[in-house]
Amino acid sequence: MRAVIITRAGGPDVLEVQEIATPEPTGEQVLVRVRAAGLNRADITQRLGRYPAPPGYPTTVPGLEFAGEVVSSGPMARMWRRGQRVMGITGGGAQAEYLLVPEGLLVEIPENLDFVQAAAVPEVFITAHDALFTQGDLKMGESLLVHAVGSGVGTAAVQLARAVGCTVYGTSRTPDKIERAKELGLDAGLSVEKFAAEIKEVTRGQGVHVVLDFIGGPYMAGNLDALGLWGRLVFLATLGGAEAQVDLGKVMAKRLSIRGFTLRSRSMEEKLTATRHFATQVVPLLAKSKVRPIVEEVFPLERIVDAHKTMQENRNFGKLVLTLD
Repeated sequence: MRAVIITRAGGPDVLEVQEIATPEPTGEQVLVRVRAAGLNRADITQRLGRYPAPPGYPTTVPGLEFAGEVVSSGPMARMWRRGQRVMGITGGGAQAEYLLVPEGLLVEIPENLDFVQAAAVPEVFITAHDALFTQGDLKMGESLLVHAVGSGVGTAAVQLARAVGCTVYGTSRTPDKIERAKELGLDAGLSVEKFAAEIKEVTRGQGVHVVLDFIGGPYMAGNLDALGLWGRLVFLATLGGAEAQVDLGKVMAKRLSIRGFTLRSRSMEEKLTATRHFATQVVPLLAKSKVRPIVEEVFPLERIVDAHKTMQENRNFGKLVLTLD
């Protein structure tokens, strides 16, 4: 089978499409013929040698989300039949023509989504849903601030929060991404330099209930200022740096909660739970077009280098998707 291979740590040019052996399912595994796979920033970090695959997953084949068809199942798998259209998350290996997946991590693709659209769903919508409602305890009618609102997870978070009647604010260094996010339900865009002061103004000093942050250290002080009483700060990444000074007095005075979040390194039990919540609470919204995947550009597998360059230069709004037909 064809697969993207990280030949060594380095820039986009270290990526190659090579022929490797097709795996065989055992136990509760399902073999999926991958038709499309999403690209994520974790793939870039792994390519740079800074984010190795978890134990048990391919070390040189990247890819955290996919859409395709069931080919065969291991002797203990009972949930899926040959030919079913499925999507899901994995710890690695999705950017290949065939992929082994535990049957509990698969979700049936709604009829209104094609493979490209479906491949843009699992990682960002499972991440956004879990970060907002499980980690951030976001409730109907509350307010949310999403940093990097034009990212894949950002566009998913805006839609999910609006679906439950929340007010959503967002930041982006690219004005065009703010305008495009407003089409998804973003109530107002804020500047990255003065977002805390602007939040206080638009909320009349109340602050927001939840902040979803990908930047990390540089935004810590602003995030604490932007949160209201009993506010929740959820970190999904530290693109701007992992270290920050924290005003513990402000944390205690406001009774704030700070949570860290990753999906790839979580236990299988946690991933199964997150997948079940996604299947029951998000897939119906997708099926009714209440929320939708945002696909910026589609690349054939052979253009994997171009796809990495596009993401690395932050040119995309929403998702980049690879096709493997």
